[in-house]
Amino acid sequence: MYRSQPCLQGLSLIFLVPLFFNFHTSYGDVGTAALYSPPYLPTACYGRDASQFPSSKFFAAAGHGIWDEGAACGRQYSVRCISDSTPDACNQNQTIQITIVDHIGQEASVQSAYNTTVFLSATAFRTIANSSTTSSPYINIEFQQ
Repeated sequence: MYRSQPCLQGLSLIFLVPLFFNFHTSYGDVGTAALYSPPYLPTACYGRDASQFPSSKFFAAAGHGIWDEGAACGRQYSVRCISDSTPDACNQNQTIQITIVDHIGQEASVQSAYNTTVFLSATAFRTIANSSTTSSPYINIEFQQ
């Protein structure tokens, strides 16, 4: 009868356990965020109604990819910064809840804006990204509805 070698079993555990703990679980989708600068009114969702903005000032304009023909209006997303070209650009472990109030699509003046996921209000952007990030107009984010 074959008996497994205890030494080999121990070695396999030594390699498998660290591998298990190195997996990073993403909580949502990955995209990009840019700064959404004032003026914020009127918006594509609610016109000139200033009550559309949450008191936290954590709101955003949807990029074309999540706009969903206007169905994104009022949707809420959890958002966190995950990277940028600038070292230490993200405020680590900072997740915010944003509300979609507007749309920025093909008509945006910046050509690459069409591929941006969300345009965060100044308050929202500065909460998840360090002030040094202003040199780069975009950050990479994880987001989940």
